[in-house]
Amino acid sequence: MTARLDARGLRCPWPVLRAAALLRTADALEVLADDPAAPGELAAMAAGRGWAFLAIADGEYRIDRTCVTDC
Repeated sequence: MTARLDARGLRCPWPVLRAAALLRTADALEVLADDPAAPGELAAMAAGRGWAFLAIADGEYRIDRTCVTDC
């Protein structure tokens, strides 16, 4: 299941905290975020868990729980 998170208007760490909560039950997450720190924070969270992070467009990101490193 792919979940969606509209985190526009939220400042870090809130987009990452909400993303982590949704990824407890979702296989993938599409995120809309306008905080300039969000891409780096989301990417760090994904990397720390061995998940894939993709910047789709400015302010639009995707995290897949598919393991891309040794998990």
